[in-house]
Amino acid sequence: MGKTNYLKFFSLLAFIAFAAISCWATAESLHLLLSSWPLAFCWVVSVGFFIIASLGTKMIVDSLNQSVYIEKRGILLGGGIILVILFWLICVMPTNTHTFFFRNKINEKVDQDITTTKNYLDQIKNNKFYTDSLNGIIDNYNNTFGRKLTVLENEIKSSLNPGNGPATKKILNEFAKMLGMANEEIKPLSLPGSSSLDRVKIYNAYDIMLNRMKDDYITELKKLILDKKKDNQQREKDAEKTYNELDILQKQIKAGAINLNDAKEIEGVSDKINRGYALIKTYSSAVKFINDADEKAYTAENPVSKVKRLTSVFDVWKDFLAGAYAGSGFLFWVIIAILVDLAAFIFFDLTFKKEA
Repeated sequence: MGKTNYLKFFSLLAFIAFAAISCWATAESLHLLLSSWPLAFCWVVSVGFFIIASLGTKMIVDSLNQSVYIEKRGILLGGGIILVILFWLICVMPTNTHTFFFRNKINEKVDQDITTTKNYLDQIKNNKFYTDSLNGIIDNYNNTFGRKLTVLENEIKSSLNPGNGPATKKILNEFAKMLGMANEEIKPLSLPGSSSLDRVKIYNAYDIMLNRMKDDYITELKKLILDKKKDNQQREKDAEKTYNELDILQKQIKAGAINLNDAKEIEGVSDKINRGYALIKTYSSAVKFINDADEKAYTAENPVSKVKRLTSVFDVWKDFLAGAYAGSGFLFWVIIAILVDLAAFIFFDLTFKKEA
């Protein structure tokens, strides 16, 4: 009798210990999801759900215990299974996994989300998209222009068809189009003679003239971009303000001034990152996204940051089932959550085991 009482007392203490971990994890997950709820409310719900789930496991064990008399074992077994599914499988286990996974990943996820968002905001505030596009356009233009000059040189210097003939005029018309001279022509230069030296001189004159016209054209092109940049000064100011907010936030987190495990503080962090998402969506035409996944996330109808998704048990499980957390150790935390609860249920059943 004494040994039995000691075993039950030890089992009760062990149940309380494991149940406390499980209830804490459930309460934390609920508080992250519903930060407006007082933490005490989340604890009440988590304790209530866990006790009901524990009773469900006891009902299953009792229904299978052939050493004691039980009426309506089938109903008891079915009721226990329903309680375990509703209160443990649907609520307790997923929320516990969420809390364990959240605590393991939140620092890394916040840093990644802020850094990525800052990079896109930096593109907006510095007009990097337009600048990079302009540089690419100019490089391609210079290459095409150079190839066209080579064609002109070969035509003028050709001993078979030297000088400013119809072929040269056609090439000059192509240059006119490249230089934006839609309704104008480039007049052929006078050829001083037909000797090879004269042909070199005339080509050199064309080279100087056309390159000067090209430089003027590129200057005008750059001016158009700069004028467009001036038109977007408010956009740049908005992006710079949001960028600076996130930069300060990132420094505060690294300094340990913000507790990312606190539901209220992580909500504030998430709100600031979400403002960055919203601004990037508004000015997405000025952003060159690194990959399709980022473009989809930042330009969604209602953009939600990765940090915000990590605070939601529903989104975390949804992303996991969609393969988003492959290789991230999520399954490990599922197993830990199951083992913690399984230990609590075993000790609960040992404590309140129905005796013959």
